[in-house]
Amino acid sequence: MLDNGFNELYRLNFRGAREEFLSYEKMQPGDPLGKVAEAASYLYEEFNDKGVFTSAFFLDDSKFLGGVDGKPSENRNDAFMSVNEQAREMAQGVLQSNPRDAHGLLVLTMADGMESDYDALIEKKQLAGLSMMRRAESEAILLLSIDPNAKDAYLALGASNYVIGSLPVYKRFFLKIGGVHGDKWRGIELMQQAADHGHYLKPFAQILLALGYEREHQFGRARVLLADLTAEFPENPLFAHELLLAQKDPAKNR
Repeated sequence: MLDNGFNELYRLNFRGAREEFLSYEKMQPGDPLGKVAEAASYLYEEFNDKGVFTSAFFLDDSKFLGGVDGKPSENRNDAFMSVNEQAREMAQGVLQSNPRDAHGLLVLTMADGMESDYDALIEKKQLAGLSMMRRAESEAILLLSIDPNAKDAYLALGASNYVIGSLPVYKRFFLKIGGVHGDKWRGIELMQQAADHGHYLKPFAQILLALGYEREHQFGRARVLLADLTAEFPENPLFAHELLLAQKDPAKNR
């Protein structure tokens, strides 16, 4: 049921995805994974509406590092914030009983990772986003030490390294003073782990990685990922459109 919901999510059928997630929540009311999946459906829908998963967004530093168009008050996503907080509280409840519960840590990593994206891109609070991102990174490191097969955690690790590593030098300098480090190539390596071996977040890692490769002028690698996504999710026009752009642009023909 969760797998079906995530498949619908990557087909951009957000209503269908939520129906699957809500059904799972009714069947498994104590499992926070259903709640964090529901939260993901609200955030991904907004990101799709705002064009976040496009090369036009990723290749524009003012957007990639500054957030979506419009005022934060206009873009506020109350449904995401409410459900994501419920997922976090449920996961924290699980972890109170067992701080090394891999399932609870996965949910917490996903919830904090998504909120870091929301803070940075929707609320345009970059410092808050970075703080939440580092929290998700710490949770992902702990999760992987407990369960090395939890490859979805590599998405949070990769995203934090890539975003911080992409900041202007002067910003990275001040962050480094505060003990915050980032390496965009290390970030790409980590996202590749999620793209190759992830479960629920594998397609999400693939599109982010493809767009990251385009930012780094690795267009051949981007096309391979976009072709795989288009083949797996032919109902998703975004993947096909991005593949077409990558194939048509002579500057990207390498």
